[in-house]
Amino acid sequence: MRSQKCIKTVTLYGTAAFFFHAVMLKKSVLLRMISMDIYDYPLPDERIARFPVNPRDTSRLLVYKKGAIEHRIFSELPALLPAGSLLVLNETRVVPARLFLQHPKGKNIEVFVLSPADPELNAHLALQLKGECTFHCLIGGRKTWKDGEVLQASFGNITLQCRYANREQNHVHFSWQPAALSFAEVLESAGNIPLPPYINREWEESDRETYQTVYSRLEGSVAAPTAGLHFTPAVFEALRAGGIHSEYTTLHVGAGTFMPVKTDNALEHTMHSEQIVISDTLLQHVLAQEGPVIAVGTTSCRLLESMYWFGVKLESDPQAAFRISQDDAYTLQPLPREKALQNILKAMQERNITEWTGHSALYILPGYTFRVVNGLITNFHQPKSTLLLLVSALIGDDWKNVYTSALENDYRFLSYGDSSLLLP
Repeated sequence: MRSQKCIKTVTLYGTAAFFFHAVMLKKSVLLRMISMDIYDYPLPDERIARFPVNPRDTSRLLVYKKGAIEHRIFSELPALLPAGSLLVLNETRVVPARLFLQHPKGKNIEVFVLSPADPELNAHLALQLKGECTFHCLIGGRKTWKDGEVLQASFGNITLQCRYANREQNHVHFSWQPAALSFAEVLESAGNIPLPPYINREWEESDRETYQTVYSRLEGSVAAPTAGLHFTPAVFEALRAGGIHSEYTTLHVGAGTFMPVKTDNALEHTMHSEQIVISDTLLQHVLAQEGPVIAVGTTSCRLLESMYWFGVKLESDPQAAFRISQDDAYTLQPLPREKALQNILKAMQERNITEWTGHSALYILPGYTFRVVNGLITNFHQPKSTLLLLVSALIGDDWKNVYTSALENDYRFLSYGDSSLLLP
């Protein structure tokens, strides 16, 4: 009887959020279909931006506001934001994480450094380790590289050696000389910028600067929070002059951000987890905010919403781990935003900390109810991607109008492409 009642409710209301609440049974059986074919669109190869525009803030800006669309330039953003807005930006910094090392038999092995082997270790702090460290990696040529074999390479005065710490888990132990250098400094000298695969070109020295936001600060990402690439000091100055406040936070972007949805049903996709860091300052600013909260990028959006759901978890379990699963937003009982955020502040005060590092696999699907974010600044995303699902969750089926308008008006797409301001 209970299952029949749930199925009837789904028929009546039909949203992903309500569906998850209603029919998430003990075994997490999902009975509804969200077809990824709905989130497909034709993206000609020539519309994928291979290089950024210069200056950054001369990129185009599509403005969507309550269904209406207009075409502007990004430098005009400060005048286009609602009065009293709070911008939340991700200040993570991209690591030159692609290493090419020499196998004892002479073959080159690519080691793509992803995240600390210890998931509880803050990625930025792990990159400050000196002399040696262990990271989870992707390995190109994994079959060639056997347990016990040492890879090495020299980069100027730096000598780097690698061996498997755990081959099954792709954990690689790195050691180097001079040992006084941090791992971040080693990668800066030895590594290549990991451009997204769809850019389809070799990285250039200029990418070290152009594939970073001007406000990037904390190393830890293997991909840039690309919505922030358009900001310049002049834009920030105009924002301040217009009374628009900015707050910074950190989500270290992982390689999973490029992972396509390979299932026909979006509900069957396994969402990747990424490390996030929130501060008491961010919590206080959001709590005090009376105007709209505008996320700069999908990473900031996912962090803000994850922060809320962590506060919800603390309501029933004050000792809850800071881990948000892809189902939490659809199974937990919501709280008022103020209460959820105050729960986190209280827990931080009890622990005598000002920052809290956690992990989130939050999966924002069409039908999701946003708890913190009121608007989004973001680039144009790949067809059939989780990022496009997030955009649809925010503006509904109007995403089709936005993307059709962008294609018809010669916008540049993906990481180095143009921008949009979405105000539902």
